[in-house]
Amino acid sequence: PDFTWIKDRSAANTHVLFDSVRGGTKQLFSNLTNSEQTNTDLTNGFASDGFIVGDNITGTGATNLNSNTYVAWNWKAGGTAVSNTAGTITSQVSANTTAGFSIVSYTGNGTIGATIGHGLSSAPEMMIFKNRSGSGQWNVYHSSLGNTKYMLLDTANAQATSTWLTNTNPSNSLFTLSNFGDTNASASTYIAYCFNSVEGYSKFGSYTGNGSADGTFVYTGF
Repeated sequence: PDFTWIKDRSAANTHVLFDSVRGGTKQLFSNLTNSEQTNTDLTNGFASDGFIVGDNITGTGATNLNSNTYVAWNWKAGGTAVSNTAGTITSQVSANTTAGFSIVSYTGNGTIGATIGHGLSSAPEMMIFKNRSGSGQWNVYHSSLGNTKYMLLDTANAQATSTWLTNTNPSNSLFTLSNFGDTNASASTYIAYCFNSVEGYSKFGSYTGNGSADGTFVYTGF
């Protein structure tokens, strides 16, 4: 895999996320605003057929405590990142266009209207952003919310309104940012996970609950 997300099932420990673009020994935590941590005791890279955890002696999060049970979600991007110069900010991108998933690393410039290449062949329908070099919330764009609203992974809050996407929908090659600190502060480093639907494989959308035991039918096309 190129992106792995681990959660301890048997104890109240922090989610641990790592990817091949940032490096397999660098962790972020989807329920915390902490900056990136480097700790080989927690995760120790990727293998050709999986991922490697440490002995969990130190560090934030949990991946391998004795007798604890875990779940891990894994995504395959495009392997080693390549430079993408499509935007006004050069990004490092590992993209799997067949699966509609890319990992994007970039350094913010604090400029409203900055554009960044995401490496996909279609406009992303969901993007998750995190400041790596400083404390910051996990900002989530979703096409069903539009480009003036966002949600947060690290809180239970409802959707909120912001112009951190500068009222601009992502295109087939780029996404556009404002100077919002959680996505584009000058000299801060960021990671973005980008997704688009692939017919018969993945789907991104929304639904409205009806409070009925029969439930709302949600069509995915699978």
